[in-house]
Amino acid sequence: MSKKSSEALGKVKYSTEQQGKIEIKNISRIFTIRRKNNEEKKDFIAIENVNLTVYKGEFLAIVGPSGCGKSTLLDIIAGLSKPDSGEIHIDNKLITKPDLDRGIVMQGYALFPWRTVRKNVEFGLEIKKVPKNQRKDIIDKYINLVGLNEFKDRYPYELSGGMKQRVAIARALAYDPEVLLMDEPFAAVDAQTRETLQDELLRIWDETSKTIIFVTHSIDEAVALADRVAVMSTNPGTIKEIIEVKLPRPRRVSDVISSADFSWIRHKIWELLQNEEKESRKIVKPEKDLAEEISTYAQL
Repeated sequence: MSKKSSEALGKVKYSTEQQGKIEIKNISRIFTIRRKNNEEKKDFIAIENVNLTVYKGEFLAIVGPSGCGKSTLLDIIAGLSKPDSGEIHIDNKLITKPDLDRGIVMQGYALFPWRTVRKNVEFGLEIKKVPKNQRKDIIDKYINLVGLNEFKDRYPYELSGGMKQRVAIARALAYDPEVLLMDEPFAAVDAQTRETLQDELLRIWDETSKTIIFVTHSIDEAVALADRVAVMSTNPGTIKEIIEVKLPRPRRVSDVISSADFSWIRHKIWELLQNEEKESRKIVKPEKDLAEEISTYAQL
């Protein structure tokens, strides 16, 4: 990589010199699994001693081998799952449960089918107990932000996959969380829609300055969107390395993916994951597929 490439600078919204917005300290999560028709139980360490600092206004992506615990870590940050050891703080506040300071966008949309777009976006405001006379302007603002003004009275079954995900993003943003947690939100849409949604997310992030943690299997997506990419190891999942993405901002995905800097960063992450896969092959293969065991027999 040339000196010019290594020093490619982009305007960032965060500083590593400031205190972290989110402090993840020594997080471990263990699942107890049991084989079918067998009372024998054993522990499976999903993630172990995960340490990570996320800065205010940062866009952080997390990538890693399938089953390395990316979504498990995101669930713990969201307060949907408790760690077996370690702590997570947001602005020095210990995370013990879900709260309105965190918005969540998942792959499966999770929209209420009996509610219109407007009513789905309103849900978080209801939970937050925002007065009814203040809701309309907020709802209209975020529906407009995701480009669904003409569809605000439609039901989810009347929307495409990309539109549903826009509604999910608007709903997560409407109650003004400080942190947005996104778990492979664009995995279920086609490639063209995915790129459009990526550009939309970058625009929304630029306008709102939210702190975003974005889990993905796609190296290209991680590099195109993020300020930094945290690369996780295979089981037990840990943070193997953090790669800075010093690409110019504001960005358009189609513009950055053809650049030499993008290719170098992408290759660096690809090498880390390939080396991880080679290391995992040295481990003795279990009698049964571990992911299958967990999904079927995990005692949560």
